[in-house]
Amino acid sequence: RGLGSSARRAREDSWLKSLFVRKVDPRKDAHSNLLAKRETSSLYKLQFHNVKPECLEAYNKLCQEVLPKIHEEKHYPCALVGTWNTWYGEQDQAVHLWRYEGGYPALNEVMSKLRQNKEFTEFRKERGNMLLSRKNQLLLEFSFWNEPVPRDGPNIYELRSYQLRPGTMIEWGNYWARAIRFRQDGNEAVGGFFSQIGQLYMVHHLWAYKDLQTREDIRNAAWHKPGWDELVYYTVPLIQEMESRIMIPLKISPLQ
Repeated sequence: RGLGSSARRAREDSWLKSLFVRKVDPRKDAHSNLLAKRETSSLYKLQFHNVKPECLEAYNKLCQEVLPKIHEEKHYPCALVGTWNTWYGEQDQAVHLWRYEGGYPALNEVMSKLRQNKEFTEFRKERGNMLLSRKNQLLLEFSFWNEPVPRDGPNIYELRSYQLRPGTMIEWGNYWARAIRFRQDGNEAVGGFFSQIGQLYMVHHLWAYKDLQTREDIRNAAWHKPGWDELVYYTVPLIQEMESRIMIPLKISPLQ
């Protein structure tokens, strides 16, 4: 009787645990291969620079003198996608988004060539004296998002950043492959990316709006589309943290 009772309790415990333990389907391929655009081999770098408040104007001027030279020089297999100052969110912050055509080999080539560029070396030294901190991430773009291409302005940009729970990236991609269709009517969807190096399980969605009121109107309108509420309901539990930045492009930004 004692052995039977113990076995029964063990089965009950196992059944109860199964209610709370997340089941993960076995995967035979990397997340990047399943979620990223297959027709391109582009790698993206997202830079966050926290600038000393008294140096922001000088920092912007310096970037506007040097960054276009790298963007326009065909010697470097990279392109400046966008460059902004944060308006609402973390203050006195610059955000830069770069694309490397050809993935990691292109990134290595650019970095190697820039180390030999005296003007860029001086630029980095002068820039470093203006910064409080900096960080970057290497990203791939989701296959189902719009390609980030230059656009005319004036626009404001929102960078929505999501720290996902580890192991949920595939689910996020599956839901947003459907959700993005609700947000493309007004051409506000600029690009969607997920991290490869840096802070992991990070997702960034980049949006463009005419102004803050337009942003509010578009976001509210999404809730009147059948199916949007359900997709939000299922994606929110996948998130650990989220952050929204409203950004203003610099004059040199291809995204205006």
